[in-house]
Amino acid sequence: MSATKLFEEILKARGLKTQAQRDAFLNPSYDAKHDPFLLPDMQRAVKRLTGARKNQERITIYGDYDIDGLTATTVLLDAFSSFGFEHVKAFIPNRFVEGYGLTVDAIERIAADGAQLIITVDCGSLSTKEIVRANELGVDVIVTDHHNVLDVQPPAVAVINPKRPDHSYPFIDLAGVGVAFKLVQALQTKLPGLEPGQEKWLLDLVALGTVCDVVTLVDENRANVFWGLKVLARTRRPGLKALMAVARVEPDKVNARSLGFALGPRMNAAGRLETAQIALDMLTAKDGMTALEKAQELDALNAARRAEQDIIYKEAVEQAEQFNQDNVLVVSAPNWNHGIVGIVAAKLLERFAKPTFVLQEMGEVAKGSARSYGDFSAAEAIKSASDIITSGGGHKLAAGVTIPTKNIQAFRERVNKHYRDQKLKNQAALLLPKADILAEFASVSEDLVKLLDQLEPFGNGNPQPILKTDALTVTGVRRMGANGQHVKLEAKAADGTTMQLLAFNAPDQFFIEPGTVISSWYQPDINEWQGRRSVEGRLLHLEITVE
Repeated sequence: MSATKLFEEILKARGLKTQAQRDAFLNPSYDAKHDPFLLPDMQRAVKRLTGARKNQERITIYGDYDIDGLTATTVLLDAFSSFGFEHVKAFIPNRFVEGYGLTVDAIERIAADGAQLIITVDCGSLSTKEIVRANELGVDVIVTDHHNVLDVQPPAVAVINPKRPDHSYPFIDLAGVGVAFKLVQALQTKLPGLEPGQEKWLLDLVALGTVCDVVTLVDENRANVFWGLKVLARTRRPGLKALMAVARVEPDKVNARSLGFALGPRMNAAGRLETAQIALDMLTAKDGMTALEKAQELDALNAARRAEQDIIYKEAVEQAEQFNQDNVLVVSAPNWNHGIVGIVAAKLLERFAKPTFVLQEMGEVAKGSARSYGDFSAAEAIKSASDIITSGGGHKLAAGVTIPTKNIQAFRERVNKHYRDQKLKNQAALLLPKADILAEFASVSEDLVKLLDQLEPFGNGNPQPILKTDALTVTGVRRMGANGQHVKLEAKAADGTTMQLLAFNAPDQFFIEPGTVISSWYQPDINEWQGRRSVEGRLLHLEITVE
């Protein structure tokens, strides 16, 4: 089968059957964006902000310490400067002081500093008592968020959230930065300073926050990231130029994977270990030297994060093995930094194929993160234990929780009971890769890889295509890495065509003997080495078919 024909079959397998569907997907239109005034309370927010602009009120943008919150904060700082707002500050909570979201203490400090209006990004939908306190202090609040909502909205001037049940917005899975960007688009219709089309220069930030918050890359998100990557390749921001330099990302080759695995982790490292203010300072830097200094600081923090993460992971694996009968893993220790435990939870989920909670015990209180998959909702599991926890919530696949340390065992029992009550079947199978198509090695060429690149940006809702090839004979096995943790297999098809299949941090079952016959699930890519180019596969899964 030719590369073109194979690509056509992959498009069909993804539901892109008509030429119109394919054109819309392969060349997403920014101009097909939805009307921002379809979002709930947008009209009220714009009216309040046009008044604030007229009176030059003091405004604080209340962000979050993850990339979604940081990019959303920067989007509003940048746009508000263009609109002519003169008194705008940003407040980024510290994970280790304020914790996630709005706090009464932070509200009181912001009010004491003279703020007349607070705009939240990526938080605030559940912050009733904090917004009540702001109102008591004479401070108005506009919420922009994308997290779960209450049945009755907090008493803010506006709660702009596409997940509100009373919305009429056509697409609900915007990231926090996507919601902030919709506010900018709405303000463009009422305020001068940011001419139509000029807001596209904000798309580098929108793309970064959208990819790193792992929302689905379809509809408006896909268009924003598609065009945002093109803006990022030519970004005007010294901070993003510096970050790409230290992360060794070539601007003309930047893609969604660059954001998720190179730029994103470095920015997140600041909030995980120290303060996310470092990352915000980099994003908002006006000169190259300051930007490079902050980017190098983030790079060093990321290296420290990885080293600490490796220690926590090793200890967490040993503890998890003591609970091998549990459907949901709950592990904890005093010396595990709660800024890092979310990543460790994801790695434990991958290793044990179980939803996982990882907590840091901090005296009488334990705080941590959950990662889940399939049909089991981490947020609902936390809700099932609401009477024995301090606080918690989040999404189906990722959530946070704070628990009295003495209740950890009770929490473990409760979330495992919740799992059993769901009567879930064959969940581990959901973690196995699903092939887009059965392919022969002879059809997997450089031309195919170039065609598949048209499906970028890859991510949640639009994964990189996976090919499956059967009846492969393993002709070579090579261990790589300092501890032999990586593997490269040479596999040969019946027609004699060969391909190298590479897996980093490979599971034990990938280390097989030459002569073994396998079925392989892999993602094709181009390998360049000493001027030679070849197609190789990133090995995701294999099954032995003949001993």
